[in-house]
Amino acid sequence: MAADIPYLNAPGSIGKILEKIKEASTPETFSQDFLKTKLGFNGGNYLTFIPWAKKAGLVNSDGTPTSLYKQFRNPTTSAKSLGTAMRQAYRELFSRNEYCNELDRKAFKGLVMEATGEAHDSKKVENIVSTFFNAKALADFDSKQVTMTSEGIKELKTTKKDEPVLQPPISSGSNKQRTIGLNYTINLVLPKTDDPAIFNAIFKSLKENLLNE
Repeated sequence: MAADIPYLNAPGSIGKILEKIKEASTPETFSQDFLKTKLGFNGGNYLTFIPWAKKAGLVNSDGTPTSLYKQFRNPTTSAKSLGTAMRQAYRELFSRNEYCNELDRKAFKGLVMEATGEAHDSKKVENIVSTFFNAKALADFDSKQVTMTSEGIKELKTTKKDEPVLQPPISSGSNKQRTIGLNYTINLVLPKTDDPAIFNAIFKSLKENLLNE
C-alpha cells in the first residue's frame, strides 16, 4: 500500500506560511478563513497547508491548534518544534531512513518514490520533495531533550556490590568499635574430574579457610 505523505500544491509557499504563523496570534481554529484573511494566503493551492499541518501535529482534526503549534510560535523552541512536527508528518520516510533529513535532494526523491510507488517524473513526488526541503530550512532535527527518569535516578543511587560498605560504630558501654563489611565475588574454576573426593576436598577447604566467621 502506497504511503500517504503530505505535501502542498504550492510547495514554495510553506516557508512563508510558517513564518506568518509565528507573527500572527494563535487562532481558536486554524480555518480556511484564517489562512486567507489573517495570514494572507488566498488561493486554492494554499489550502493544502491545512491537511499538512494536521498530519504534522500542529493542528488537531477539528482545526484547533496543538501545543506543538504554540511551541512553534515561540522563538526559542520554534525550529526544534518544527523538526518534531516534520518527523511526525514524514514518519513513513523516517521509518525507512532515520536520517532522511540529511539526504541530498536526489537521494530523498528516491526514498519518496520508494514509499509512494510513484514514477520519477511524478508531480506528486516533486511536490513532496519541494515541500519537505522548503520546510526543512526552518527546522532543527538535532536538538535533543534529556530527561532523567525514575529508573535513571534509582541507578545512580545503587551501590556497587563490590564496593566496601562502612558500618556505623557499635557502642558497648564506654568501648566503641567501628567495623567494616566487605563483599567479595569468588569465581571458582573446578577441575575436569568425575572423582567426588576432589570436590569434597575443595569445598571443605573453602569452608574452613574462607567461609568461617
